[in-house]
This record gives sequence, structure tokens and C-alpha cells, in this order.
Amino acid sequence: MFHALVTPKRPASSHEEGVDKSETGARRAWRKAYRSVGFNKGYNLPLFIIFAGAMFGFCLSRLQYLDVAGNFASNTAPSEWYWFRTGHYRIGLTLHLATALPAGLLMVWQFVPYIRHRHLLFHRLNGYLVVMLLVLSNVGALMIARRAFGGDISTQAAVGVLALTTSGGLAMALYNVKRLQIDQHRVWMLRTIVWAGSIITVRILLKIAPAVTSRVGSYYAVASCSEITFEYGSVETAALFYPQCAADVVRNWTVNGMVAVWAKDTGMPENISASLGINFGMTVWMSLFLHMVGVEVYLALTPAESERLKVVSYEKQLEAGLENPGNAGLTAERWGDATAWAPPRTVAAGGQLF
Repeated sequence: MFHALVTPKRPASSHEEGVDKSETGARRAWRKAYRSVGFNKGYNLPLFIIFAGAMFGFCLSRLQYLDVAGNFASNTAPSEWYWFRTGHYRIGLTLHLATALPAGLLMVWQFVPYIRHRHLLFHRLNGYLVVMLLVLSNVGALMIARRAFGGDISTQAAVGVLALTTSGGLAMALYNVKRLQIDQHRVWMLRTIVWAGSIITVRILLKIAPAVTSRVGSYYAVASCSEITFEYGSVETAALFYPQCAADVVRNWTVNGMVAVWAKDTGMPENISASLGINFGMTVWMSLFLHMVGVEVYLALTPAESERLKVVSYEKQLEAGLENPGNAGLTAERWGDATAWAPPRTVAAGGQLF
């Protein structure tokens, strides 16, 4: 159908003309829709709606959790609130929620071409704000990793890797944009935001994984007597189900004993906590892997956009008087044995490629 827009049409019957006009009108309407927000390709708009919409909707639905002592406490995984009530865990949780949620709401606007082209100042200021909020959210996540969903080693490692990769990706994106390497800025910002979005996939997998492990029925987690006593409200009640806690829990519920808890997605609060705890680290690793592969596939399938921005980078760096224009940032051509990139002849001669 596309060739009908750029080549003359042959004489056709009235029936054929009606079909062509209908199809051409639909194609034009679709083109007008995605170009109205600045996209050059038709596939960009549905991808933006799906993925940016998921991020925006997820963060918007979680704004209620900014009421940490209210909505978050009543919706958090059983036993987590025992650790998050006070101390540096409460500070870390509040910091994480107060920065990650606004960052998710703001970052989607960075990928609207109309805003980048027509409101560059907003794009820059909003970008710096998103970077600051994401870094602070990573700090908060690291502060609570020890107790998040049980806080076992796999969970701590997964949270640490996610914080490290997203912070590193932001640093790469900032360095490249400062060096006017726009193509690499795009690459690293896409990677970083997609990696950060893996937490949404985690929530989806956490609806599935506990049901699977519960069906297996042979998974257990270790919990402290203080957590269990907090859930049941008294030492006496907790001791009815876990007799070993009766002698192990002292005043102020100081941890003196640990018990094995059956990981089951139905049942008592400690069973649900154990079920979520044994699965959380795994879901973070799996989600991060899926998102890392997905974004690399997308980048590999959009080489034309990378090449276009490479030319933009060349022109900007040449105008700014930077050395080695086209490769002033962190590009593959500066490292290893990558083939040296050269600008198209029209650009090198002072013309415009687009």
C-alpha cells in the first residue's frame, strides 16, 4: 500500500478506486497520528504506548504507597513492615518510593520526539531531574535490599546489579550527550530505562512463581521468631504454631531464634512471606535478563535511526570543534577493532543528509 502514496496510480475501476482511497485514507490517518507526536516510523507509536504506558500506569497506581505508614504498610508483603517501621530501613524505603515513582512518571516524556524537538529546555531539565531521582531511588533500594521480600543473598545481589547497571547506564548516557554523541546517548538511555522497567515484569512474575513453588510444595524459608511474633501479635500466639519461639523471643522481640517456614502462597502470613521471599530474587534476575535481551534486539533492528543520529552527532561535534567528529563520545570505533565510521559524502561536503 505504501507505494501507492509515492507513485502515480494507474487508471482503475470505480470499485478499485474506492478500495485504494479507503486504504490510502487509513494510511494517511495513521501517519498523521504518529507524526503528530514526532515519530518518523509507524511502529514507534504502539511501542511507546505499550511500554511508556506501562511505566506511567505502574507508577501512577503506586503513588498511594507514598503514604508509607498507611497504604504501603497495609499492602506490603507480610513481615516486611516489621523491618520497615523504623530506622534506616524506613528511611531507605521512603527515599526509594519518593524518588522512583516520580522518576517513572517523568521519564516517559523524554521519549516523545515532539518535546525533544520543540521544547529542548524542558527535555534537558526533565532529563537531569530523572537522572537525579533514579540515582536516589537506587540508593534507597540498596538501603532496604537486606530486608526486601526476605532479603536473601539472591535478592540482595539482584537489587545490587539492577542499581549498578541503571546507574552505570545513566553515567554513560550523560557522558555521551556532553560529548554531543547523540546516537550513543539514545542507546544508553534506552537501555537504562528498559532495565529499570524490569521491576514491572517482576510484579507480573510474582503472580506466577509463588503458585508454581507452592504446587511443588517442598520449599521452605527461614524466618526470625521476632517477625513471626510481630505477625501474630503476641509471643503466646506465635508459640502455638512455632513452639521453639516461646523461649527464643525476649523483650522487645529481639531476634534470638530462627524457624523454618513452609513457603506457600496461601495460608498464614508467614507462609505467604516465605513464598514471596524465595521467588523475589529469581524474578528480578529473570526480568532483568528479559529486558536486557529485549532492548538489544530493538537496537539491532533499528540501525537506520542509529546511523541518522550518528550523522547528527558528527555535525554537532564538527560545529563545536571537537576532535574526531562523529566519534567524540564513547563509540565502538574508539575501542577495539571496529571499522572506522565515515560520514556520508553529502554531509562531509557540508550538505545535509536529511
